Amino acid sequence: MAVSEALRQSMIEQGIDISLTEQILENYNAGQYDHVTPVEVKDLPEIDGGTVIDMTGDLVLTVPCDEADQRLIRLEPAVGERLRVATFGTVAADGKAARFTRAQLHDLGLRILPAVAFGVLNGGSATSYADGKKNAGFNSELFELLHPEFEPLAAAVRGKAKGITPAFLQPDGSPGPSFLELKMRSLLIQALEFSDRFGPREALSPNAPMFQMTSVYNTEELTAAYRSYRHESPLLAELIEATGIDITEPLTGVQPLLAALTHSDYGKPKQIFAQAHGQPETALPIPGGHGQNFHVLKNIYRDLYRSGKRFAYLGNVDNLGATVDPAAVAYLALSGRQAGFEFAFRTPVDVKGGILVIDQHGRYNCADIGPAISREEVLRAERSGKPILFNCATGLFDLEYLAENIETIAAQLPMRISDQDKDAGKYAQAEQVTWEIIGMLDDFLVFGINKYDRFLAAKLLIETLMTSGIKLDHPRYPRSDAPTHDLQATAAKLHAGLQRVLHGPYGMRLEGDRWRPMTVDELRAARTARGE
Repeated sequence: MAVSEALRQSMIEQGIDISLTEQILENYNAGQYDHVTPVEVKDLPEIDGGTVIDMTGDLVLTVPCDEADQRLIRLEPAVGERLRVATFGTVAADGKAARFTRAQLHDLGLRILPAVAFGVLNGGSATSYADGKKNAGFNSELFELLHPEFEPLAAAVRGKAKGITPAFLQPDGSPGPSFLELKMRSLLIQALEFSDRFGPREALSPNAPMFQMTSVYNTEELTAAYRSYRHESPLLAELIEATGIDITEPLTGVQPLLAALTHSDYGKPKQIFAQAHGQPETALPIPGGHGQNFHVLKNIYRDLYRSGKRFAYLGNVDNLGATVDPAAVAYLALSGRQAGFEFAFRTPVDVKGGILVIDQHGRYNCADIGPAISREEVLRAERSGKPILFNCATGLFDLEYLAENIETIAAQLPMRISDQDKDAGKYAQAEQVTWEIIGMLDDFLVFGINKYDRFLAAKLLIETLMTSGIKLDHPRYPRSDAPTHDLQATAAKLHAGLQRVLHGPYGMRLEGDRWRPMTVDELRAARTARGE
């Protein structure tokens, strides 16, 4: 379509990727997205021990020795030594199969951490997260109760990159460290354990380099924050020196913005929406969804594979539970699957994201609430009595598969065009959802996890206050006899989960009314006390 010079200039000034927008528009008008239909729920999967694995109980994996050994052999260049199942698992008397307990999987996973890279989807802003109306809409009673704590924190974080905003409030009410500081600290703590247990080795970088997808709006802000973290963060500086890994220099892909398209009310062919906020020849910049990571990060995935990495974690920056799970790494490595995805049973705070379904084609799929499946349909399925497995937005990918198929994945991941009616006007938004890749794979795992250990997400600031335990014992905290609507009980579980991850993977210690980072010596002493 012909675009006026004024509209083109508007797109340039707002950081919109004109070429990508025009390609999406051309594809839509040519009917290339006509096959993309809403995901329909045919059934709800349950834990079966084959595809859907219960990671919360007595985890056991049995694998054929020959196949598993071949899968471990490919990791040897990254690890720097010989790997065989007999060293880590329990081999049957006939020598044909090996059995791994959770502890054995954990030990193997630690050993192969140099083959793992960790990535975060880091493009979000905290503006919507801290929006007063959205937070009040979650629960008006809770919002009123927590408003004195909400408002000053919301004012401090609005407009900032979400990853550098406080991940929780300290017990004394002061802001805690940022999401990114904690993420990087957990990676360095595991690297320290690797070095202590197996000896420091040149060119072995457990969980590093970290990689990320930022946006055109926040990449400079994030770069400045990383520079300050390198020398000034009490969570990172000593660990960087002890491990020799500067985790504050992530590999970065910058996600462009797309232009909004015309609303379906205006028919076909679609065009670029040119009346943003009622202003003629003015484009509206919008993100294209986290699914664009397969396009934005494709060269990083390939470079990681060429460098010797064989697995890549990918998750949202605002999920405090998303850390490297060595047992999951080992499980995926031994199974030879293409990827593994974390899902947990849905709770009252899980209102944005996707659920695991068997779709109308009989395939496992992730139906994103909103773009792919309506909230009403989710509630209808829940009322049928079956539990809902909610997507935790954490994936662990086999990098060989990803590197070889990245072009196909980027091209074929569903592009969803959804109508919007907001302050900027009536328009259509194009977006790709990362976790719809599940519907494209034929050999993957679903890790069924404990939400309160590994899915401490914060889509709204009110959730951060809940997880922080603010006014948890107040008599006006919303309660309910129905477990799925009891916010006080949910907040208590979230807060207990926060305490576990702070004390565990993040290596923090509660002193009085503040959590502070343990020193390297304290981390080592704590590990010794646990018998590790």
